[in-house]
Amino acid sequence: MTRDKAGNAYESCSIEHGYAPATVLAIGTANPSSAIVPSDEFADQVFRVTKSEHRLTDLKEKLNRICHKTGIEKRHFQLTEEILRAHPEFLDSTLPSLDARMDTVETEVPKLATSAAVKAITEWGRPATDITHLVFSTYSACRAPSADLHLASLLGLRHSVCRTILSLHGCYGGGRALHIAKDIAENNHGARVLVACSETTLPCFSMPGGCNLVGDALFGDGAGVMIVGASPFTISERSLFEMVSATQRTMPGTEHALGMQVTGRGIDFHVGVQVPKLLGDNVERCLLDALALAFGNDDHDGNNVTWNDLFWAVHPGGRPILDKIETVLKLEPDKLAASRHVLREYGNMSGATIVFVLDELRRRREEEADHDHQLQEWGAMLAFGPGITVETMVLHGPRNPKAN
Repeated sequence: MTRDKAGNAYESCSIEHGYAPATVLAIGTANPSSAIVPSDEFADQVFRVTKSEHRLTDLKEKLNRICHKTGIEKRHFQLTEEILRAHPEFLDSTLPSLDARMDTVETEVPKLATSAAVKAITEWGRPATDITHLVFSTYSACRAPSADLHLASLLGLRHSVCRTILSLHGCYGGGRALHIAKDIAENNHGARVLVACSETTLPCFSMPGGCNLVGDALFGDGAGVMIVGASPFTISERSLFEMVSATQRTMPGTEHALGMQVTGRGIDFHVGVQVPKLLGDNVERCLLDALALAFGNDDHDGNNVTWNDLFWAVHPGGRPILDKIETVLKLEPDKLAASRHVLREYGNMSGATIVFVLDELRRRREEEADHDHQLQEWGAMLAFGPGITVETMVLHGPRNPKAN
């Protein structure tokens, strides 16, 4: 108990800060098991279930060509033919269908996140009740109470857990959620933050030709969860990636290039063909800002930066984006291998995708350590979405991922 100058008693409230940069302590991922669609069958399935295969043959061939160029082999979907039969309004653009779509995702989005969270919590080695904060990112649900509360209930988190929901951040949602978790962990002693990203394309589904064909060929469903904290660590906890610095940069005048809009028919999205070039033109500036923050050099001009000396976790928004970043930064072919693997196996799962990339990256680093390969300690994470907004993070990985 403390007293003010007048002698009145009051409770002293202080904030204890973390001792070190925040660290990713565990990762879990999950995908719907209801439908796994190979890319070379996607157009046939979509046109068959929408009864459009004999009416829109040219459009079907165009979608087939786009799917082939994406480099994606398969994607997971929550939407099934049974759901479409139960909801014919999903196939009629003249009918309102937002409520019916939200009725479905209200349950499925937190359920998918729970599957990923259980894996992360098991790896973490502490009970779910030790989670102090929850940051949930999704574009797929737009109701309150929202998916964060449902997830907290499904996991049995404490009623005092501090929740934050990020809505419609799209593909940079995972990067933004990690940025927020870093700030929380470093400014609240003992905080353990569960970062959840869960997405399903059901709110965006429409008749062939009703929205962007590139988006139809790119996006899939998935959830990724990470647990973030700062030292001191318990015996069961180990550092996967230290989050050294984080920045956000918005490219002015690019709002038209990438975006989403909630309508009575669901969520419409737009991906402009100029997105890879815009990212290529700005990626070095984003990286230099994050490096300057990490190493305390505001005058950092990049002269001493060798991009191939870093490991990379880049959101695979599409193959042209990865190709452009690789070209601009003059990266060796294997530098974006984790991102390309995730794109090939799952497609673009919006904000959840960066979690899959980090999980794949840590798996590869552990394999390299098993073969006595010398690992690069410093890395960079990039996530981008509507705005165009770029989340950049400087990462530090242990030399021996299995020893700490």
